[in-house]
Amino acid sequence: MVAILLIEDDPLVRRGLQLALDRHGHQVRTAEDGETGLRELAAAPPDVVVLDVMLPGVDGFEVCRRIRGAGTVPVIMLTARGDDFDVVRGLEAGADDYVVKPAQPTVLDARIRAVLRRSGITPDGVLTHGELSIDPAAATVSLAGEPVALTPTEFRLLLTLARAPGRVFSRQQLLELVWEHDYLGDSRLVDNCVQRLRAKIERSPREPEHVLTARGFGYRFGAR
Repeated sequence: MVAILLIEDDPLVRRGLQLALDRHGHQVRTAEDGETGLRELAAAPPDVVVLDVMLPGVDGFEVCRRIRGAGTVPVIMLTARGDDFDVVRGLEAGADDYVVKPAQPTVLDARIRAVLRRSGITPDGVLTHGELSIDPAAATVSLAGEPVALTPTEFRLLLTLARAPGRVFSRQQLLELVWEHDYLGDSRLVDNCVQRLRAKIERSPREPEHVLTARGFGYRFGAR
């Protein structure tokens, strides 16, 4: 199951695409404008964003630029026009693909699966990075085909990082996202959990390729 964030201001289009993508087996959250979409993205990063160009307030191009500045979540833009100007602007903003409205659900589904394959995410929502595979739905991890036993906290930490490869998370952000508490800013919880996680998923914990340290800031997941 692929987690999709659909940002579309037209309620009829939004509801229609949500129902259609649900029928294709995806899990769809929606937002009616750019600011709401960015908040949804920060709260729970999806596998892919489907983003309308014409949004009230912050338009789709600016939303795409902000998404791309925060990480590498794939973005598919919806445009009411198929002219080169909109397409080029979208691609320059960081979009991975575009679909011209009215979007046919089968076409959109195919485009979603294509960008996920290019991003290293399989159509069933499994995240892959080299020999490491993470299945969010089953809450399982494997390395070179062998299962890796993680605690629930270790799994949440890995999944939080892996869903936004390249994005740097501060220790405080990870405390709030993974532990859901601030623990009075005790970053040792994060550091200790990272050490345990590296011991389980890295070939060489001293030279990690998955959970990387951003010195002076926090941690990030290795870029694909």
